[in-house]
Amino acid sequence: MDSLLGLLRIHVHRGVNLAVRDVRSSDPYVVIKMGKQKLKTRVVKKNINPEWNEDLTLSVADPSLPIKIFVYDRDTFSLDDKMGDAEFEIGSFLEALKMRLEGLPNGTIISRVQPNRQNCLAEESCIIWTDGKAVQNIVLRLRNVECGEVELQLQWIDIPGSRGL
Repeated sequence: MDSLLGLLRIHVHRGVNLAVRDVRSSDPYVVIKMGKQKLKTRVVKKNINPEWNEDLTLSVADPSLPIKIFVYDRDTFSLDDKMGDAEFEIGSFLEALKMRLEGLPNGTIISRVQPNRQNCLAEESCIIWTDGKAVQNIVLRLRNVECGEVELQLQWIDIPGSRGL
């Protein structure tokens, strides 16, 4: 517990224009990895624009570790097909959290992260004050695939007894 900073809740919203890996569609799911942790969404059948709307929660001990996203197509009789991957850092998000911004109006943009060659952002990512907490909306362009994006939202959860930010 001493080494834990807190929890990162990743809301896996949806996939957009994912690659076709079966005859006309795909059965996509997302795997999120950070260090030795590995979390998975449910499979959405026959859909290249899936809506997962699932919350996955990572324990964060080392905030410098990248978070890696892998999208796969579920296959019944063979290995699942890769549908791309992406990764992102949470440094900017944690810096915004450390500002301890209480009482801001809903929708206030705290910080912006620009897409560049070092990240997989498809567009500018805003860290926004919503309902008394900071959240970061992220659209990731998948790599190693012909097309596809995944939309996520990050939210931090403090744990009593952890070393915190």
